[in-house]
Amino acid sequence: MPVTGGGLLVIGDVVTDVVARHVSPLVHGTDTAARISTLPGGAGANAACWAARSGCRDVRLVARVGADSAAWHEDVLLRAGVRPLLVVDDGAPTATVVALVDSAAERTFLTDSGAVLRLCPADWSPSLLDGIAHLHLSGYLLFAATSRATALLALREARRRNIPASVDPASAGFLAELGVDTFLTAVEGAELLLPNADEARLLTGLPEPADAAAKLSLMFPRVVVTLGEEGALLAAGGTVTGRVPAVPVRAAVDSTGAGDAFTGGFLAARLAGADEATAAAAGCRSGAEAVATVGGRPGG
Repeated sequence: MPVTGGGLLVIGDVVTDVVARHVSPLVHGTDTAARISTLPGGAGANAACWAARSGCRDVRLVARVGADSAAWHEDVLLRAGVRPLLVVDDGAPTATVVALVDSAAERTFLTDSGAVLRLCPADWSPSLLDGIAHLHLSGYLLFAATSRATALLALREARRRNIPASVDPASAGFLAELGVDTFLTAVEGAELLLPNADEARLLTGLPEPADAAAKLSLMFPRVVVTLGEEGALLAAGGTVTGRVPAVPVRAAVDSTGAGDAFTGGFLAARLAGADEATAAAAGCRSGAEAVATVGGRPGG
């Protein structure tokens, strides 16, 4: 990468987010005042929308959604410039995440995976990669056997076609449950890994993000570790090759989807021919915009 002139295929998750922003700490056993919004989300879908927002003209998204909200999610994705290739599941609802966002804009998630992890090999076709220059996998798919098998089919076909692939580990909590070795084995062959600092620490056992990035880059050709308000680290060949500062945010309201925004901005820039440092700067700009917006998608 970069390979210009083709599209971006994201295989991942579409989620209905219920974002509850509370100024005061949660009080157990009684009420806490909050401002609550129901919004479209999902790491894969968010990244796809941010890539489109960042100038990628051909963004496609494969995911499973419940029949309960499939039409709404498809319409929202189309309006965001993403081509939705959604499989409608009559046996499970669309995934739902309750995001509890505190006064510092930090979020805690309660997740019901719903239809997301039911994405199955029958939903996959190698033809989905026709015209694609880059494949991106949301790590959420790796947390169940059925969706993991589907993701691996896509990754295998991308390798066969020499299409570079990236993976976002997605969740330190779920990653710990799955197991580091299982995850690393599953994503072997990906060209680019995009963990946040917590995920990088977990994957390597190293406390310093720079050390973790360097170690991960011995397993993957390219690694970009996002550091929130400290920007991002680039690593390759066992060495940190770059540090990109974050874009200052005057008023952060919700960090939900900030990493997804970085991913979308980064991939769009790379597909447009930017070098990694320039792409990371673009990702940081998208991330800064995301934390100033409620929910994980680009604002209006």
